[in-house]
Amino acid sequence: MAETTTRSWSRGIPAVLLERSFVRRALRDGRYTVPICIILICGCFAAAALLQMRLDRSHALAQAASFEHRRIEIIARATGATLDRYARLGAVFAASPAQYRSADLGRAEPAIRDILVWDAAGNPRAQWLASGAEILRPDLAGPRAAFSGGLAFRNGSDTVAVLFDPKSLDLGGAGLVPQKSVSRDEPLAAAVPGWPLAVAGRLDEDGALSDWAQTLPLYLFVIVGPALVGGWLAAMFVGEFERHARAARAVRALKSTRPVEAKLMVRLANAERGAMEALRSKSEFMAHMSHELRTPLNAVIGFSEIIADEMYGPCGHPKYGEYARDIGEAGRQLHAKIGDILEFANIEAGRFPLREEAVDLAALAAACVDEQQGRAFSRRISLSLAFGEPGNVRADAKAVRRILTNLLANALTYTAEGGIVRADVRFEEGAGVLTLSDSGAGFTTGETALAGRPFQRFDRAGTVTGAGLGLAIAMELTRRMGGAMRLAGGAGHGAVMELRLPRL
Repeated sequence: MAETTTRSWSRGIPAVLLERSFVRRALRDGRYTVPICIILICGCFAAAALLQMRLDRSHALAQAASFEHRRIEIIARATGATLDRYARLGAVFAASPAQYRSADLGRAEPAIRDILVWDAAGNPRAQWLASGAEILRPDLAGPRAAFSGGLAFRNGSDTVAVLFDPKSLDLGGAGLVPQKSVSRDEPLAAAVPGWPLAVAGRLDEDGALSDWAQTLPLYLFVIVGPALVGGWLAAMFVGEFERHARAARAVRALKSTRPVEAKLMVRLANAERGAMEALRSKSEFMAHMSHELRTPLNAVIGFSEIIADEMYGPCGHPKYGEYARDIGEAGRQLHAKIGDILEFANIEAGRFPLREEAVDLAALAAACVDEQQGRAFSRRISLSLAFGEPGNVRADAKAVRRILTNLLANALTYTAEGGIVRADVRFEEGAGVLTLSDSGAGFTTGETALAGRPFQRFDRAGTVTGAGLGLAIAMELTRRMGGAMRLAGGAGHGAVMELRLPRL
C-alpha cells in the first residue's frame, strides 16, 4: 500500500491531470489548444509591455531627478558667489565707511538696500540705509549667517549685516532653506558654498513623464495588436479544424453505414448540391436579367409615348393613339412588376445594402403621405398623418421609405373612392410604431395569415392589383432591420397595418 502511494506521488500532479479524459481531449483538439496558446502568447506580450512601461517610467523619473539635481547644484554655486560678492561689498564698506557715499554703493551693487556695522560691544559703528528699515544686530552662532533678504558675518571684531533684494538671487524656481534642515540623502538639494544655506528643488513629475505618456499608444498597440492578430488566427485555425473534423466525421459515418444508407446519403448530398446550384443560378439570372428585361420595356414605353403624342405627325386614325397609350400603360405596369420581382430577389439574397442610422419616423411618414396625395386626390380618398409623435428609430431611411410607400400604395388600392386612409406615429418603450388604417374591405382571417407571402394577391372587384410582392418586400426589409409588422382588421371593417422599428 505504501509502495503504491509513493509511486503515484512520484508521477507528479501533471501526470494525474493528463489521465483525465477532458484534458487529454482538449490537448488533442485544436479548438481548445489554439485559443489557449493564443491567449498565453497575448498574455506574455501584455506582461512584457507592462514591465517595459514601468521600467521606462522609472527611468524617465530618475533621469529628470538627475537633471534637476545638477541644475540645483549650479544654482547653489551661483547663489554662493552672489552672497560672497555682497559680503565683500559689506566688508569694504565696514573698513572705511566714510569713503563711500550712497550713490557709489548703489552704482556698485543696485541690489543692496542696507548695510550696518556694529562693533564688538554691539554699538552701531557705521550704516548705509537706503530703504530706511530698522535693523537689529543679529546674533551669530558662527562666522556667517543668512536670512530672508539678508546676510550677516563677522569682520574682525565687527558684525556686518547686508540687506539686499531677494529677487537678485536667480533661484530658477527653487527655494533657499537652512542647511541644517536638509538631510544629506536629499537628492534635490545642494548646499550653498560658504554659507549655512541650501537650495532645495522639486521634481516636476508631469513634465518628466510627458514624453513617456506620448509613448503609451505604442504600448497599447503592443498589447492589443497581438491580441487582435491572435484572435483572427484562432478563428481561422478553429474554422479550418472544424471543417476537417466535419469531413472526417462524415467519412467515418459513411464508412460505417450500410449500403442502402450510403446510397441515401449520396442522394441527399447530390440533392443539396443541386439546390445550391439552383440558388446560384437564380442569383445569376436575377443579376443578369435585370438589365436585359428592363431595356426592351423602356424602348416599348418610350416609343408608345412618341406615337401617342403624335410627335412626328398624326397617326392617321384615332385608334392608333388609343392603342399606343394602352401599350405604354401595359409596359409601365410590366416594368413595375419586373422591378418588384428583381428587388425582392435581391432582398431575399441579401444583396440589398442597409445602413442603419437615426431616422425621424414621423417626418419620413409625413413625406411619404405627401408623395401619395396626388393619387389619393384622384380617387377622392382622404389621406392624412393624423398623429405624429416626434422621435427617432434605428433603421435605414431608404428602406423605411420603401416600406411606407408600399403600405400606402396597398391601402389606397384596397380603399374605395371616398374612403379614408389614416397614418399615426407613436413611441413605446423600445420601439417606434406606425399604424396605417383604411376604410377598405379589409381581409378575412385566412387572407391575413397569407399576407406577406411572395406573389400572394387578394383580388377585389374593381381593383387592379400588382404582382403580390409589395407587402412581401416591406416585411422582408422590416425583418432585416430588426422590426416587426402585423396586419389586423376583419372583413368589411377595413385593414390596420402596424409597423414596429427599434427605438433609439
